[in-house]
Amino acid sequence: MSERTTRSARVAATRETILSAAERLIAEHGVAGVSNRQIGQEAGQGNNTAVTYHFGSKAGLVRAIVRRHTEQIESVRQRMVLAADGSDQVRDWLACMVEPFAHHLAQLGVPSWYGRFSAQVLADPEFREAVSGEALNSPSLVRSGEELRRCLPDLPPEVRRERQDMARHLMVHMVAERERALAEDGQAPRESWQRSASGLVDALTGLWTAPVTAPGPWTPWEAPQPQDA
Repeated sequence: MSERTTRSARVAATRETILSAAERLIAEHGVAGVSNRQIGQEAGQGNNTAVTYHFGSKAGLVRAIVRRHTEQIESVRQRMVLAADGSDQVRDWLACMVEPFAHHLAQLGVPSWYGRFSAQVLADPEFREAVSGEALNSPSLVRSGEELRRCLPDLPPEVRRERQDMARHLMVHMVAERERALAEDGQAPRESWQRSASGLVDALTGLWTAPVTAPGPWTPWEAPQPQDA
């Protein structure tokens, strides 16, 4: 093996060690709660600038962690999208959004950190775009969203945006909570990631297909007025 090949392998191994340490620490403490120096130390790097050297910035590090998982998730989702092609069922397209992520976490075993990492990063406005650019814009996920909109043509735009926000929070945080429960005591409401994903898809189907109540007259809740003396 040449010296150049040996050095490349060593660099790749160092990057993987840093990525693993960063994913776990961010999952536990949030992006703002962990410094690059702490990540380097956890990864066994004596150089305090190791993270900057390998990834340029914390945003670059976050993108690299997301990219590390996206390929496997995208592969599963592409197969599901092909299988669902032509479906008019809301549930089919929601399953394409949820199940590949759950399947990936199941493959990672216990403990895994990526569900909680994703929740932490998506809650941080400074780093949310890093996840959006790498994961939320994947071709199969974009296609699933387009097909979902096609299945719900009568939703008013403001209701659609509102339900998108609701659905995103439900997906991200339910997955993170299950991952946390498994890591802490091995107990979770459903016996498998597959069953958990199915339950989540059921709930999201209800959310997206819920009736839209026409606005009525607004009656503000008023505090009792003090009596005149």
